[in-house]
Amino acid sequence: MTIEEQEKYVVTRLKEERIAHKMTQMELALESGVSQNMIAYIETHKRSPTITTILMLCSAMRISPAVLFPEDADEGHSSAKNLLREINEVLMHYAIERKDD
Repeated sequence: MTIEEQEKYVVTRLKEERIAHKMTQMELALESGVSQNMIAYIETHKRSPTITTILMLCSAMRISPAVLFPEDADEGHSSAKNLLREINEVLMHYAIERKDD
């Protein structure tokens, strides 16, 4: 899978998770701190989300970023597995900081 295909997959999964959580773009925006316009741009593939934006959206939906990535992303690629682990650690740190606010 190319980088572009992976990005499209992740963005599609973000939208699917938002819909599965019965959230509108506006509700997700209010919960995450990411503007509704940016969420719309991301979901229509007009903008690429940063890792921080992905983490903010995942935190607002209370999901692990790992659910956004293809299940076979780590097959034969220890770096992909390490990346998922690091993303989960950052998300947990972000969630703890946010809880303290």
